[in-house]
Amino acid sequence: MAAQSFDVVVIGAGPGGYVAAIRASQLGLKVAIVEREHLGGICLNWGCIPTKAMLRSAEVYHLMHRAKEFGLGATGISYDLPAVVARSRAVAKQLSGGIGHLMKKNKVTVFMGAATLPAKGRVSVKTDKGVEELTAPHIILATGARARELPGLEADGDLVWSYKHALVASRMPKKLLVIGSGAIGIEFASFFNTLGADTTVVEVMDRILPVEDAEISAFAKKQFVKQGMKIMEKATVKKLDRVKGKGVTAHIRGDCWQCRRAGA
Repeated sequence: MAAQSFDVVVIGAGPGGYVAAIRASQLGLKVAIVEREHLGGICLNWGCIPTKAMLRSAEVYHLMHRAKEFGLGATGISYDLPAVVARSRAVAKQLSGGIGHLMKKNKVTVFMGAATLPAKGRVSVKTDKGVEELTAPHIILATGARARELPGLEADGDLVWSYKHALVASRMPKKLLVIGSGAIGIEFASFFNTLGADTTVVEVMDRILPVEDAEISAFAKKQFVKQGMKIMEKATVKKLDRVKGKGVTAHIRGDCWQCRRAGA
């Protein structure tokens, strides 16, 4: 099959890639975009968008418990975790479909598959139907990032979850340890804590949300602790002991007072 020729080929259809493809097309270039999994990338499909949808469910659940403060009555308040997850996935799917519409509207050719660069100016795309060969004088790499597996803390989908496992959780944990207090970690901690899980957050830096303004970190910590969340700063999870059907014991080291209390 003859190679298809373009002015620009963008590899990766996340928020960097699809925006670059649209702009290039608007400037009059013939553009193709290659995506291995979902249009919209990790952020839209497995990151900030679905987590916000889950947080919205948790927020409504939290407000329902405060109904009396607003002069309202609510009894028998409960949640349906599979339904919460299904709504979150539906929101992500709808927005991903919207990216597909934007590609079509802006005349960007979409190839769903894994891309490799066999030679200068060439892109080989392995799709479900075979291999597509593309050529272009300009190639943009917008392949994003993926979660890093920490030695000894690898996710198994059962006792230890990655962000993807947490987004499609089939059960509500009684106790949950969240390693890392960046935006995504804190979002998961807030969601599961609000729905009743005994949640602890471990952060290696001296404050949660370490890339945010210090005043915001302090305010957020105060609110999370008020809601029953446990936060361990300047602490590191060194090892996990997993016992199938029983749970996980985490060995935590640090100079925080919680670590000393726990004997870690």
